[in-house]
Amino acid sequence: MRRSDRLFEIIQILRDGQLHRAQDIAAQLEVSTRTIYRDMDTLVASGIPVEGERGVGYMVREQITLPPLNLTPAELEALNLGMAIVAEAADPDLKSAALSLADKVDAVLPTQTRTEADAWKFAVYPFADAARGFSHMATLRAAIKARQKLDLTYRRIDGVLSQRKIRPLHMEYWGRVWTLTAWCEHREAFRVFRVDLIEEARALPELFVDEPGKRISDYKPYDS
Repeated sequence: MRRSDRLFEIIQILRDGQLHRAQDIAAQLEVSTRTIYRDMDTLVASGIPVEGERGVGYMVREQITLPPLNLTPAELEALNLGMAIVAEAADPDLKSAALSLADKVDAVLPTQTRTEADAWKFAVYPFADAARGFSHMATLRAAIKARQKLDLTYRRIDGVLSQRKIRPLHMEYWGRVWTLTAWCEHREAFRVFRVDLIEEARALPELFVDEPGKRISDYKPYDS
C-alpha cells in the first residue's frame, strides 16, 4: 500500500471522533506501530486536527473547511483542476507558482462541522491523482442529484479491477483527492470510492429512493 493510500485509510479510521490506539491502527493496516507514529506526525504537519500522543492514542475532534472564501464544492473542484493542470506543465515557473498557490490554500483552512459527512484537508496526494478523477465529476454529481444508479468500473489500490452497481450518495474532498460514498448493491453495504481510481462511471436507466439503512445519514465509517 502506498503511503498516501495508508494516510487516507488512517483518516477514515479517525473520522469517527473516537480514541484509537496506534497499535490497533497498525494491526488493521498491517504495518508497524512505528510507521503509524510517523504517519500521525505527517498528518499533524499537513494541518489535520489530530490530537493524542504515543502510548495513549489519537483522535480527530474537528473538521476543516475553507472560509472566508466560502467556496462551493464545484468552485473548489475548479480551483484544484486549474492547479493540477498548471502543476503538470513543463514551465518550471508556472509549476512552482501552482505548488505555492496550493500551499497557501492549504494554510488557510479553519474548521467547521458538516452534518452529513466529514472532510479533512491535507496535501499528501500528487496533482496527477486529482486530474485523473475530474473527468467523472459531472456524471457523479448528476447521478447524486437525480438519484440515479451507476455502473462503476473501479481499480482498487492493489490494481484489481471490479465492476460495481451503486447508489451514489455523497462526495467529499480530501485535499486534491475526491471520494464518493455509495451503497454498493453487489456487496449490500456502504463503500467509499476514490474518484481518481474510477475507470468508468456509466449512468443506468434506474432511479432509487431513500431506504432506511441505505441513506447517507445511515453511513458510519468502518461499519461496512
